[in-house]
Amino acid sequence: MKRNFQFLNTLDQEPEEQQIVGIQLNNGLQVVMLKNQRTPIVAVDLWYKVGSKDEQPGKSGFAHLFEHMMFEGSQNVGKAEHMKLINDVGGMVNGSTTQDRTNYWEIVPANQLELALWLEADRMQSLHVTRENFDNQRATVKEERRLRIDNQPYMRVLYELKDEIAYSNFAYKHSVIGSMEDLDRATLQDVRDFHDLYYRPNNAVLTLVGDFQMCHAAELIQKYFSPIPAGQSIPPVNLTEPPGKQEIRFNYEDQFAPFPAISVAFKIPERTHPDYYALEILEKILFDGESSRFYSRLVEEDQVALHVFGGQDGKFGPGLFFIFAQLHPQKHFSDLENTILQEFEKIGQDAISKQELVKAQNKIRHDFISQQESVRSLADLLCFYTTLSGNPEQLYREMSRFEKVTVDDLQRVARKYFSATNRSIIEIYPRKES
Repeated sequence: MKRNFQFLNTLDQEPEEQQIVGIQLNNGLQVVMLKNQRTPIVAVDLWYKVGSKDEQPGKSGFAHLFEHMMFEGSQNVGKAEHMKLINDVGGMVNGSTTQDRTNYWEIVPANQLELALWLEADRMQSLHVTRENFDNQRATVKEERRLRIDNQPYMRVLYELKDEIAYSNFAYKHSVIGSMEDLDRATLQDVRDFHDLYYRPNNAVLTLVGDFQMCHAAELIQKYFSPIPAGQSIPPVNLTEPPGKQEIRFNYEDQFAPFPAISVAFKIPERTHPDYYALEILEKILFDGESSRFYSRLVEEDQVALHVFGGQDGKFGPGLFFIFAQLHPQKHFSDLENTILQEFEKIGQDAISKQELVKAQNKIRHDFISQQESVRSLADLLCFYTTLSGNPEQLYREMSRFEKVTVDDLQRVARKYFSATNRSIIEIYPRKES
């Protein structure tokens, strides 16, 4: 009989190894712990429930900016000292930003857990949001944009245009890295207001996975995090996206592209929708490995593409199921586009073999097991499910949902979403010499 997961106020006794335990502090911080004593290390993963979706028009790029700002020092930690302290004890540290969340993580030797918790609590409570730090990290973000997007082939399409063309709602329409014009116009007070609203314990999930005693960890978390006051309630974000009524097309000249390419994206529902499981299996069938349908057809059989990849884009809300493919230099653009659209249509019309379905389910099961071999990835998964559903134990319940998907489900979902009125197409061409 499955128990209903509940966050506790405190721990009265040491839980068993591999048991997921949650506590919630009075300030709203949710803490999820999983003891795994195979190796003497601990992963500390902190998710703030804020991403680019929470930004307002004219004020984009703030969530990603704070991925950098959070390493600029706090009351008891100097600029860049957070990373140095973790590295000096043999640990690892980093952060990342998506449309839906911002995360910061450390992997430390088991005897350095207190250091990692103290560092995260110090910057949650007293981050230095100063003019100097803001100007410095704004310049860093601009340079990151130049290196990763503006001066790289196809990146403008994959990281920005794909969403800009497909979405109507600003929440997912604009990019994670944001507009440099918006950051230039931003005031220090704008940035402080954003930080004061979102980077608070009542908007965060903290997970610990590895070799530690949960009762001791709970005491440390109470010691360092409970004095931090909760912030105001977080305003909900409207993520609704109107259904597509007609195909959207866009041509883009890419000065760094060596070959023409194409991006085709279809709108799909939010991550919690029942159709997610069939779409994930379709991703495996269509894109996973050299035996996948698109690689076999586009690269090996028809030889219309040099490179191809795609699948679900990982958003919490309404997402995209997309394909990106580079045109073979000896083929016409229409050859590539027509073949791609034929394959999407075919998946909804022709029977998918039971063998394909079982193969995809086996790959998903393999991924499920592999992700739990690392304390870092397991901590991230617990953050993900806690943020998405409020229940970290959902991690162990999803495999059964994939196993229930049938061939009929795959065809129904393909017909439902892979339609002409639900797609956006970007044609990418190398910039012509003037």
